[in-house]
Amino acid sequence: MDASLARAVNWFRSQSRMAERFGAAIRLSLDEVFDGQRTGRYSLHQLSKVEKIYIGTKVEIVIQAEFGLQRGDRMDYLVDGEEVDAKWSMRSRGWMIPTEAVGELCLCITAEDNRSTFSVGIVRADEANLRTSTNKDQKRRFNDDGIAAMAWLVRSGNLPENLLLHLSDETRSAILDYGSSGQQRVNQLFRRVHNKVVRREVVLTVAQQQDPPKRVRDARKALRQEGILVLGHQGSHPGIAEGLELDVPRKGSWIATRVVRADPDGTDSVVIGDERWRRAAPGDPVCAGPINYQ
Repeated sequence: MDASLARAVNWFRSQSRMAERFGAAIRLSLDEVFDGQRTGRYSLHQLSKVEKIYIGTKVEIVIQAEFGLQRGDRMDYLVDGEEVDAKWSMRSRGWMIPTEAVGELCLCITAEDNRSTFSVGIVRADEANLRTSTNKDQKRRFNDDGIAAMAWLVRSGNLPENLLLHLSDETRSAILDYGSSGQQRVNQLFRRVHNKVVRREVVLTVAQQQDPPKRVRDARKALRQEGILVLGHQGSHPGIAEGLELDVPRKGSWIATRVVRADPDGTDSVVIGDERWRRAAPGDPVCAGPINYQ
């Protein structure tokens, strides 16, 4: 590894929560191109060719902001004084290197939304690392030596889940029923999707309205009679989520589950108000949930 490549790699590796921040930046980039609040879209297949190309630009911009990188004189970024070009591909090994980036350091980024994974690496685009064949724009891909020389910052990291993409067709169709109101769609989201964190962007896409917290608060009220809790990050909610052995939502996300009353000394349960509750099993009868759990 040459000194400049090592310097750039070491800088990224020194950043706190590096992998998490790369994953969040890619997730944000994809969500912003989907523009779900306006369009209801959630899948790459729903984008035009121009929009798919723009994902690379969006990823470059969001990563620059996330890591506070300056623009380079020749390339996209300055990383600890080193010029680094950002390269995005929707498939591994698909990065295209233009003539002006030959010999330069490249930050290579890819993600698979269907698998909720992403990878980021840095490599120098030397002639020896590139194929001899070009496309019509004189761009080239890395050869096997170039891929082998890649210094991976994240390999098959966890990309925040695209929830709507991973639902069954039946469940997704029931939620995205555009004959119903935005609030009714959000109610269906939390009625049907339990024990999984739901991000703000998912609520925006489903509702196609503003103010996701209000949509969620109204869903919480509407679903209480069905015994469904919708928990967020504030007040007693994190403690309730922990008591029910659920993931604790971060700010801007929620998690729903159906509950029933538990035995006074029952395990895997939590006290809400003056009663003890547990997560409902599939065969448990439906009963109204706790009135107040703020």
